[in-house]
Amino acid sequence: MKTGPTDPNTTQGLSTEENGESRLKQAREDVDEVKIIMLDNMNKAREREGKLGELENRADELEKKSKVFCKTAVQVKQKKRWENMKLKWIAVGISAVVIVILIIVLAIIFGSGSGVKNAT
Repeated sequence: MKTGPTDPNTTQGLSTEENGESRLKQAREDVDEVKIIMLDNMNKAREREGKLGELENRADELEKKSKVFCKTAVQVKQKKRWENMKLKWIAVGISAVVIVILIIVLAIIFGSGSGVKNAT
C-alpha cells in the first residue's frame, strides 16, 4: 500500500485529526470560560438591580420626608410670624398705655399747677 499526503493513515493525517480535536477542545474551553463570565455578569446585574431598587425606595422615602419637612417648615414659619406679630401688637399696646398714662400724669401735674395760680 502506498502512502501519500491524502492517505488518512499517514502521520500528517493523524496530526490534522489531533489538531482538529485540540482546536475543538480549546473552543470548548473558551466557551466554558465565556459561559462562566456571562453567569458572573448576570449575577452582578441581579445584585445591582436589587441595590437600585433599594436605592429607589430610599429616594422615594426621602422625597416624602422632604415634603413633610417643607410643610412643617411653612407651618412653623407662619406660627413664628403670628407670634412676632402678637409681640409687636403687645409692644404697641403697652407703649400706647404708657403714653396715655404719661399724658394723664403730665396733665394732672401741669393742670394742678395752673389751678393753684388762679386761686391766689
